[in-house]
Amino acid sequence: MKPSIPKGTRDFSPTEVANRTYIMNTIKTAFETFGFQPIETPSFENSSTLMGKYGEEGDRLIFKILDSGEFLRSFNDNLLKSIKTAVFNLREEINKEKDKFDVNIFEEKFIREFPNALRVIKDIKFDESRIDLVKLTEDIWFRISEIILKVPHLNDKISGEDKNKLNELTNIVFADFYYQLGNKYVGNYVSEKALRYDLTVPFARYVVQHQNEITFPFKRYQVQPVWRADKPQKGRFREFFQCDADVVGSKSLWQEVEFVQLYDAVFTKLGLEGTTIKINNRKILSGIAEVIGAQDKLIDFTVALDKLDKIGKEGVVKEMISKGITEEAIEKVQPLFDFSGSNLEKLASLESMLSTSEEGISGVEELRFVINAIEELGLETAALVVDVTLARGLNYYTGAIFEVAAPEGVKMGSIGGGGRYDDLTGIFGLKDVSGVGISFGLDRIYLVLEELGLFKAVDSPKPKVIFLNFDATTDVIKMKAIKSLRENNIKSEFYPDLGESNKQQKRQWKYVSSREIKFVVSEVENDVFTLKDMNSGEQANCSLIELINKLKS
Repeated sequence: MKPSIPKGTRDFSPTEVANRTYIMNTIKTAFETFGFQPIETPSFENSSTLMGKYGEEGDRLIFKILDSGEFLRSFNDNLLKSIKTAVFNLREEINKEKDKFDVNIFEEKFIREFPNALRVIKDIKFDESRIDLVKLTEDIWFRISEIILKVPHLNDKISGEDKNKLNELTNIVFADFYYQLGNKYVGNYVSEKALRYDLTVPFARYVVQHQNEITFPFKRYQVQPVWRADKPQKGRFREFFQCDADVVGSKSLWQEVEFVQLYDAVFTKLGLEGTTIKINNRKILSGIAEVIGAQDKLIDFTVALDKLDKIGKEGVVKEMISKGITEEAIEKVQPLFDFSGSNLEKLASLESMLSTSEEGISGVEELRFVINAIEELGLETAALVVDVTLARGLNYYTGAIFEVAAPEGVKMGSIGGGGRYDDLTGIFGLKDVSGVGISFGLDRIYLVLEELGLFKAVDSPKPKVIFLNFDATTDVIKMKAIKSLRENNIKSEFYPDLGESNKQQKRQWKYVSSREIKFVVSEVENDVFTLKDMNSGEQANCSLIELINKLKS
C-alpha cells in the first residue's frame, strides 16, 4: 500500500516546523505584550456545543466523531433485527387484506409501520469497524424484498405493472426511511462529539464553565489546530492552526482599537508590510437592511453583498433578486457597490444613508470612534479601511467586524479576521457578557511570507557539537563529556553506530555535513578531545573544561 495522508492535511519538514514556530512565537509574544493569557481547550467538543453556532453552511463543515469501543457493538445484527421485526409486522398487516390488496394501502401501511423500527434504532449501539453503509442498505433491502414480496398469494394477486410499481414504491419508501435513519438517528447517535470548527465557540463554553474562576475583563489567547470538512485548495486546509485573542467582559471600544494595533504590530514584526485591515459594523448592515425594507432578509442581503469582490456588481444583484430582495430595495443600495473615499468620507455617506435608522447610526458612531482613535495613535505598516461590504461571522458578531487582506499582488484570501459578539456566551446560559476577538490565519500567513521571501534564516534544531564514533573504547568518556556539555546548555549529540570501516566513517562525516553541525569531536585520547571547526577547518586539542569554554563562546 502506498503511504498517503488525508486530503487537506500536511506533513511538515524540520525547516517548515521551524518557520511555523517562528510565526507562532511572534504572534504569542505580541499577545502577551498586549496582556493576553494563554488557555487551551480539547481538540473535540460535545456536538451540542458546536452545532447551530456557525449557520447552516458552517454546520455542514463540522467533522463529527464516530463513537467506538464497547458502546458500538453489533451494529448490523441489531439493526437488521429491528428492521426484520417491523417488516414481519407489515407482512401480517398486508396478509390480512391479501384479497383486496392495493398498492396505495401498502404504501400507507409501510410508512405507518416503519417508525416502529426507527424508535428501536435509538437504542442500538454501533460498531464503527463494522459499518458498511452500502452493504447495509443492500442487506436491509434484501430482507424487505424477501419478506414482503413473499407474502402468501401476493405474487399471484399482483403482476406486471402493479408488481413493478410495488418494487419501485418499496425502494422509494425504504430510501426515505434510510435517509431519516442516517440523518436523524444514526448520525446524531454515533456523533455525540465533534472536532472543533474554530476556537471562538469553545472559548465561549470555557468562559461559562469557568466563570467563577475568571477575573473580568478576561483577556485570553489560544494557538491550537481546528478542523473543517472544506474543499481543499490553495490556502484552505481541512486541518489548520488558528491563533486567537479575545477579551470578554468589556464593552469598551478601546478593545477594538487595541486589536487593530495588535494586527499592525504582528505583521510589522513579521516584515509583512502593506496589509489592509478592513473594518465594518454589524449595526451598519442591519441599518441598511432596515432602510431598504429588507430586515427579514438581513442574512441573505449581507451574504450577497460580501461577495462583491468575487462575483461583481451584476452577480450580487442577481443573487439578491434570487433571495427575494426587491429591485426597488437593491436600487437604494447602489451607492454601496462603488463606495470610495477616505474613511471619514465613507462614514459621512453612511450617516446620510442611515439617517432614519437608529441602529445604523449607532454602528457609524462606533466605527468613527475606532477610526479617530487610530488616526491619533497611528499604525506602523498596516492600513485601516472601512469596507461596508464586509459581512463575515454574522451568526454571532453584533458590532465591529474585522478582516485582514494580504499585501496587494498576493493572491490569498483573508489572513485574519474577527469581531465583536455581545452575547456569544448566552448560548451557554451566561447572558450579557460582551466580547471581542480576532484570529490570525497561521497557514495563510506562512504561504504569504513564503511567496514574498520574507522568512528569515531559521536554523532547524541541531546540536552545536557532535562526537563521532570511531573507537568503542572511549564511548563512556564521550558520553560523560556530553553530559557535562548539556548541563552547560550546549546542544550535543553522540553518533550511535560504530564506524570501523572507511565507508562507515564517511557515513558519519556525511551526517555532519547534512545536519550542518559546526563542531565535531573526532577523537579522544587520555581525556584530551580533538575538536574541529567545520566552517574554518581549524582543529585543536583541549581538555573538557577548555572544550566547554570554547563551545560556550
